[in-house]
Amino acid sequence: MEGGSIDVDGQGLAVTTTDCLLNPNRNPGLNRDDIEARLQRDLGINKLLWLGDGLLNDHTDGHIDNLARFVAPGHLVIPAASGSDDPNAAIYEDARQRAEKFGCQVTLIPSVGRFEQDSEIVPASYMNFYIGNSVVVMPIYGGEYDDAALSALASLFPTRRVIGLPANAILTGGGSFHCASQQVPLL
Repeated sequence: MEGGSIDVDGQGLAVTTTDCLLNPNRNPGLNRDDIEARLQRDLGINKLLWLGDGLLNDHTDGHIDNLARFVAPGHLVIPAASGSDDPNAAIYEDARQRAEKFGCQVTLIPSVGRFEQDSEIVPASYMNFYIGNSVVVMPIYGGEYDDAALSALASLFPTRRVIGLPANAILTGGGSFHCASQQVPLL
């Protein structure tokens, strides 16, 4: 289980995808109850919200840090489909519905929309942002939804500077800023 496979709200709630943690190539022989028990025992997680599929063609088997992120206790940010050809529209809608049914507050921000590299759809996501002590760094891709997503995310972090940095090269290798970082919060 890599760090991008779960996201936590700091109050005992975590979120993941069934695509990732229940993938037979990751946790053979473990079911949902087994995984929840281990996360409670090892990480102190009291409740686990299971979302469904990860993004299309996500080589991480559906890491949550491309789909949904906590911005406050019980408050998730999830993409809303951008453009009529957004390949993840149904995945985003399913995630929103599951999160709201679970009792989470959900804020939608625009998705990257359909994004291709070498004529293949790739899982570009604004969700893979890094939260630092005074800054939030969001991946951008030079697309038409970059500015709207930056603005929406900035409204959720009023005490931090939210900046966008090009992430096309990182995406080529897989993931983005959250995937490539390990944070130690200022205490």
